[in-house]
Amino acid sequence: MNALLDVILPVFLIIGAGYVAAWRAIVDEAAVDGLMKFAQNFAVPCLLFRSISRLDLAQSFDPSLLASFYIGAIGAGAIAYFAARIFFDRSPPEAVAIAFVASFSNSLLLGLPITERAYGPDALTANYAIIAVHSPILYSLGITLMEVARSQGVSKFALSRRVVDSILHQPLVIGILAGFIVNIGGLPLPNVVNSAVDMMVRAAIPAALFGLGGILLRYRPEGDMKTITMLCSLTLFVHPIITYGLGRFVFALSLDQLRSAVVTAAMAPGVNAFLFANMYGVAKRVAASTVLIATAVLILTAWGWLHILP
Repeated sequence: MNALLDVILPVFLIIGAGYVAAWRAIVDEAAVDGLMKFAQNFAVPCLLFRSISRLDLAQSFDPSLLASFYIGAIGAGAIAYFAARIFFDRSPPEAVAIAFVASFSNSLLLGLPITERAYGPDALTANYAIIAVHSPILYSLGITLMEVARSQGVSKFALSRRVVDSILHQPLVIGILAGFIVNIGGLPLPNVVNSAVDMMVRAAIPAALFGLGGILLRYRPEGDMKTITMLCSLTLFVHPIITYGLGRFVFALSLDQLRSAVVTAAMAPGVNAFLFANMYGVAKRVAASTVLIATAVLILTAWGWLHILP
């Protein structure tokens, strides 16, 4: 019960405050969109920049950690793709969007604060290692598969250029790359820059969670419940089960690594899952409904995972 009250509910109270504020028209859609743009395009990239720039890269980027998490993510996505094609008769582009929803857990806006509240800020090193390659890996794979499904006859060079352009225009990726440049290059930052970045970082998670609540009001569950139920099961159970099994019994991760990997894997799909579907105009209703329903159910499933973890 303490995990539910002390760790999970404070995060969802901020999300709920954003939801109620949007529902009661205390903030309008334009304000919510502006807040999310600030969080996703500026504050959260600053958070990733600061975290990556200060990581001990040799210790943090353990291949076993990344393999435990991303085998689970890609495995869940593969199950979703073939189920969408075989059982739900979806087109290849729709199936790719559905697979992306199954793979793209909300590692940043939910995984980070829940891990921090459960295990403390010192336990976040593995979270940042996972997050640092989260968008590059999953967007690269998702965009490549989508472009292959949609662009028959396009040259490999044109396809590669389209994928790279799409990835490099992501603000989160820009923040991550800038952090790597500062870290690897050993570049000192002036105190005034550090102070400004720290101010942005303090606003990142609360602003993003509040904005997420406002965004979720728009994602009303509609139809396709079999597909949505499958996606909720894959994101909240299958992905973390695979990650837990690999991390504990195959790769023998440290306790901190195992906690970070499983908690991150157990998160509901992020808003980016809907944005990906919306960008290509396919499976938007399924993606939106899954984000909303899985985020609500996460209150209980996250509590369960925190009790299962040692």
